[in-house]
Amino acid sequence: MGTATGSAFDIETLRRGIEGNTGNTLLSLYADDAEIRIVDRNHQPSHPTVLRGRGQIAELLDDVYSRDMTHKLDRCVVQGDHAAFTESCQYGDGTRVLAESMVTLRDGKIADQLIIQAWDE
Repeated sequence: MGTATGSAFDIETLRRGIEGNTGNTLLSLYADDAEIRIVDRNHQPSHPTVLRGRGQIAELLDDVYSRDMTHKLDRCVVQGDHAAFTESCQYGDGTRVLAESMVTLRDGKIADQLIIQAWDE
């Protein structure tokens, strides 16, 4: 795993960002005008949560990384200007979350991301 051919997107930076204690490294991978769409039990495909720009993405990451939980990058595949990755998380009480992401890259930064997530209930 390393830098994708023809791109500045670095999988190891993604790993450090996801598995770190703050969202700062992860935030550095997003373009200024990036958009994230999140689909889960509460936000169905026809009405996903939509975050626009690094400011809104930073708020999400600050919230997520303030929680008592761990994050792990399980898999990542980069091909051209697209990447897909699987992230597994676990709260301190044992509750697990699994998230799949498909991203579009622009100049080595995440420009668009679709996250589909599920968690233990």
